[in-house]
Amino acid sequence: NADFKQLTIVRIGTCGGLQPETPLGTFIASVKSIGFDGLLNYYADRDKVCDLNLEKAFVSHMNWSPQKGAPYVACANEELTQQIASNDMVRGITIACGGFYGPQGRRIRMEIQDPQQNAKVEAFKYTDRNPQGEEEILKVCNFEMESSALAGLASILGHRATTCCMVIANRYAQEMNTSYKNTIDLLIQKVLERI
Repeated sequence: NADFKQLTIVRIGTCGGLQPETPLGTFIASVKSIGFDGLLNYYADRDKVCDLNLEKAFVSHMNWSPQKGAPYVACANEELTQQIASNDMVRGITIACGGFYGPQGRRIRMEIQDPQQNAKVEAFKYTDRNPQGEEEILKVCNFEMESSALAGLASILGHRATTCCMVIANRYAQEMNTSYKNTIDLLIQKVLERI
């Protein structure tokens, strides 16, 4: 288009919770997303839209293997996230990766490169400043597959994006909700009411 039109994009989906405070049914708003897919690393402006300090802290904490490619940290639009998350969604860091098994620290018949990956992910904490300028400690709350690419590409292109997910499995508690399709509508309705 000849004239730029800013889009507002909200991904609504499901995820795996990684903390005791994210039990089944919890709604999580992704403040920042760590992309294990390397997607944003292909674009020249990635450093302008990524949280480089969090990237460095995460890589150091994880003792990240360069064989896996560099993770990147994409930030959701702060104003949109505040509008949608309000006071009743857990806010935190999301890990976005393109696989349910090895990238999420799980194995079936193949061994994974770092058997302690999930324990390290769950233990990671990062001190950040919220939109009000107050310090807050962010933890990795969940695994899903799209939030980092969405937030990063939207930021580079000048759009507003965020991700809200419902926990359908909690790795920490070893619980799973197989009938989540009956309750995801609550999250969809909440997001639509707040856009």
